[in-house]
Amino acid sequence: MSQSAVRNRPEARAGASTRYDEDLYTWVQEQVALLRAGRLDEIDAENIAEELSDVGRSEFAKLESALRVLVMHMLKWDQQPELWTPSWVFSIREQRRRLDRLFRQNPGLKPRREEALSEIYPSARDWASLETHFDVSEFPPECPYTWDDLLLRPFEADPKV
Repeated sequence: MSQSAVRNRPEARAGASTRYDEDLYTWVQEQVALLRAGRLDEIDAENIAEELSDVGRSEFAKLESALRVLVMHMLKWDQQPELWTPSWVFSIREQRRRLDRLFRQNPGLKPRREEALSEIYPSARDWASLETHFDVSEFPPECPYTWDDLLLRPFEADPKV
């Protein structure tokens, strides 16, 4: 879109000032239009910075979520080999795909993966305990898996495709 077309959009007109806390969607549209129009003196820099920070936190939360499910299934796998199911294998595969995609799209998350693992392990352990009906003390107090285990360990029940 040309500069003049952006400037003529209603969101980029002078006086466009939807409040961040009243209508986030419209505020975002206005801020995008102002940025694209190069009208940096009119942007809501503080709230834009907050939204960008939220995006980073959201990506870290995605890392924690995929990791929590993966670790929970691996803990269950190790505690209950007699109950292995294809759904566990598929869940492990899916979480590994999500982690791979996150690390490809956000290489800056890689240095924080140990932090994420230590953050999620207690809840993954609790979740595994609830699902297996084993006391939480039957699971290791610290995560027993290396990153190679988490991302590469083969599973015997993996269907041969």
